[in-house]
Amino acid sequence: MDILRIATAGSVDDGKSTLIGRLLYETNSITKDKIEALETASKRKGLDFLDLSLLTDGLIAEREQGITIDVAHIYFSTPTRKYIIADTPGHVEYTRNMVTGASNVKVSLILVDARQGLVEQTARHLSIAAMLRIPKVIICINKMDLVQYQESTFEEIKASLTELVAQTTFEGQDVSFLPISSLYGQNITTKAEHMPWFTGNTLLDELEAFEYAETLAHASARFPVQFVIRPMTEAYHDFRGYAGKISSGTFQVGDAIRVLPTGQESTIATIEKFETKLSNAKAGDSVVITLSTDIDISRGNTLVLASETAAPQLKDFAAQVCWLDHQALTPGNTYLLQHGINITKAKISQITERLDVVAQTATEGVDSLKLNEIGRIALRTAQPISADVYAKNPSNGAFILIDEFSNSTVGVGFVQ
Repeated sequence: MDILRIATAGSVDDGKSTLIGRLLYETNSITKDKIEALETASKRKGLDFLDLSLLTDGLIAEREQGITIDVAHIYFSTPTRKYIIADTPGHVEYTRNMVTGASNVKVSLILVDARQGLVEQTARHLSIAAMLRIPKVIICINKMDLVQYQESTFEEIKASLTELVAQTTFEGQDVSFLPISSLYGQNITTKAEHMPWFTGNTLLDELEAFEYAETLAHASARFPVQFVIRPMTEAYHDFRGYAGKISSGTFQVGDAIRVLPTGQESTIATIEKFETKLSNAKAGDSVVITLSTDIDISRGNTLVLASETAAPQLKDFAAQVCWLDHQALTPGNTYLLQHGINITKAKISQITERLDVVAQTATEGVDSLKLNEIGRIALRTAQPISADVYAKNPSNGAFILIDEFSNSTVGVGFVQ
């Protein structure tokens, strides 16, 4: 079964943790002892219903304050697929947690309180979903039970959000709207009996029907080498294989390939997965590739198709960056840039603009980016990196910036 990664987002008290708890509960992903513990904890809080949010708020501070601070990863499955949900915080000061939690997901669930409608955090989370190029965004209008399940309320909120989506830079991404009630399980895994006017899918149906793998399979072919296999045994005396996970595109036996950054060329002799020989492999497959000639390839090199005339080797480039550190980013600073497993020094040449993710406007001529701010920068690396433009190939277009003294991750960037 394939694995679908999901991230939740929304303002404080929009019901993210309750929604995840409801999904776990209704897919029978909670053990009997956990349900009993939930019942006890709910009674202790004086509640006459099962507080499903307690399933995900793991930190003591989260349970005491009723808020989400850290990113929690929750696992559940259905007969057709496995799911990993990143439950991310809603507070503006935890924007960096939301960005890191949503950095490798394929679906974003953005919750909106039906009583509040569009708020500042909704705009912020939509902007981040657009920046991360998350393929599918489901805007869940939650707590419909508190507005008497009125269709007019849903349509009014949907209209204001549709206008915001049109202003946000969504490119080739699917954005849909769904009225739900997490607390009472309306439109989560079964059709909402209180909302007969809504004829669309339930949330689980939307997740089950979503397909994404083929999109990456048609991107430019990239194979980062993780490990060089040289058994040196009697049975495999001359074997030299290159192990890794294909990040994008498709490779076939017989393809002419080029090695980055060295530029050497060869031809694929075999593609193997465990002890099975394959004729081709695509994005997401972990395989061992052998070549027809012995050339110098090391961990950290990238295989691309030789027919690709503009294979990436970036040294001076622009990027969008979300700043994660309390110490501001300023031009002239030097950091370690990690792309895949490769690390090189990088100097920030310029901050070209700071983005206001709520108003969708940009301010030029700024001299710093503070914690949780998003902007565009120009930078130069000591060694070239084999990165693609993020919008064209998200699997190979992101990097992180590391403080070389504290070893803290201070920024996440997207090649432009």
